[in-house]
Amino acid sequence: MPDISQHGHSTNLIGMATACMASHLFNDYPKPLHIAGTRESAPGLFEQLAGQTTLAECGRIFQDYMCVVFGFETEQRLRDDAEGRRRYRNSYLRLIQDWGLDSNNAQGAVLKGWVESRFGLFPNYHKQQISSFMSKDWIVYIEEKMNSRYHNNCIYMQLDLLYEFCQWVIERFQVPAATHKTLYRGVNALDDWVVTEQDKQHKIVRFNSIVSFTDRSSIASEFGAYILQVEVPMVKLVFFSDLLPHHALRGEAEYLVIGGDYRVTVRR
Repeated sequence: MPDISQHGHSTNLIGMATACMASHLFNDYPKPLHIAGTRESAPGLFEQLAGQTTLAECGRIFQDYMCVVFGFETEQRLRDDAEGRRRYRNSYLRLIQDWGLDSNNAQGAVLKGWVESRFGLFPNYHKQQISSFMSKDWIVYIEEKMNSRYHNNCIYMQLDLLYEFCQWVIERFQVPAATHKTLYRGVNALDDWVVTEQDKQHKIVRFNSIVSFTDRSSIASEFGAYILQVEVPMVKLVFFSDLLPHHALRGEAEYLVIGGDYRVTVRR
């Protein structure tokens, strides 16, 4: 098992050693993952979901629940004072949208910070490769993930509920798969991320703490010269395109996945 210092914190909220969860061996034989206390904090939501029979209806109920509990408005802004100034209220939907535009912006840092907090994984890339805790790149990541603009509406709690809802849907409907899903990612270079090279086609790659995939190899080919084919365990899915009726990532059939070490097949 890899040394935990290569992956992240010795503590997390999933009740499993970070190095174990981040290992390619875990991906071969995955176990259920849950963020401590999340489902217990929203019993009404999951009780209501239990009575539904379609994924579409469950998605609608989840989005309505999040809208009510976290006070979203169409423009995600509320009147703040008598002078008419507006106060930004962050949402999981806005983070997903902005991640799709640029995973290395401040919103991307917030998502990576959430993974670090809940799953214990350090990011290995933000704007550029992060080489050490003393590097400028690490400081930039810390500053952006802690930006108060994105933490004024319990954003980590929102993301906790999104993850647990995603896992509930997978457990209930076996969608998008029962245990593993074949996904693809396009890249232009491999050298910085390869942990073990088994042969020219088969490698173990260390992905960022949260990473985007697609279930269409044709889409992956648009993002790089190499296509990485990965068997992703369902317990590492945070979000997938059909999870919610209304979101901004449908066009690229995108999946948001918890990172770590993965066995990959390299295609060109």
